[in-house]
Amino acid sequence: MSSEFPTAIAPVASSVSSMTGFARVAVQVNEQLNYTLTLKSVNHRFLDLQLRLPSGLDLLEMELRRILKASLLRGHVELALSVDRTAQQRGGYNRELVDAYVEAFQAAALEFELQGQPDLNVILRMPGVLQIESRSVDEDAAALTASVLQHVDALIASLKAMRHREGSALAVVLTDTLDRLSRAVNGVADLRPEVEARHNERLTQKLEAAIGTEINRQRLLEEVALLVERSDVSEEIARMHTHIQHFRDVLATGGETGKKLDFLLQEMNREANTLLSKTAGVAGKGTQITELGLAMKAEIEKAREQIMNLE
Repeated sequence: MSSEFPTAIAPVASSVSSMTGFARVAVQVNEQLNYTLTLKSVNHRFLDLQLRLPSGLDLLEMELRRILKASLLRGHVELALSVDRTAQQRGGYNRELVDAYVEAFQAAALEFELQGQPDLNVILRMPGVLQIESRSVDEDAAALTASVLQHVDALIASLKAMRHREGSALAVVLTDTLDRLSRAVNGVADLRPEVEARHNERLTQKLEAAIGTEINRQRLLEEVALLVERSDVSEEIARMHTHIQHFRDVLATGGETGKKLDFLLQEMNREANTLLSKTAGVAGKGTQITELGLAMKAEIEKAREQIMNLE
């Protein structure tokens, strides 16, 4: 037997798995029968199984589907069984039919007073004279089924090992993305006090210009405070940090992570949009917050592209 199973699995920093993988094993069952079993997977929203097996192996297909469903969570998975038979053949001839041909030849020669002898080469080419027996698919089905079921667990383990390595590589990329996203959020937090002060000052100036100097100063400050509160981004900053930490926790925990991370990215994108809407139009460092908010959205979109292939 030869296979493409990895001899060793390098340690990884994350428990997440990709949906991309490949494994193959070639097995010789006996002198007349050998096969190749191939398993590959790509990304898919759910677990989508496609099996390509020779006819007459319905029970084997049912068992393989059960095993794959119990072992894999998501992905478009294709399993193909290619069988190569070196038929064990035995040759012979139909003695009664040959006797009949010879007797018919001799009878015809006697009746028509012809000379000659029967040609054996001609007789053996006549329909039904030669008989060849060979092993059928049904005869091999039991041995083939037993062998495939013996090797399928190792095949799945090889596929999962490759998916795990791919997932660990994606986790590194996603962690870098989270680091950049976190730095952008911290940048907004550093700029927030000054931006709020500028926002407060601008609102006060506009209100004073609009209603004149004969105003209730206390009432003016209350209105300004209300508007400033509506433009405060501290809650968005706090929620972004929470979502980022939750994202890191899911990466570390592993399992079926793709759908969870997609939901978190949707929430992050919502917070980034709210932050941008609250700081729109603020001069000075408000422009820097806008740039940071756009950077957040860019990192979120990058992460969304990466998690599409996570299990």
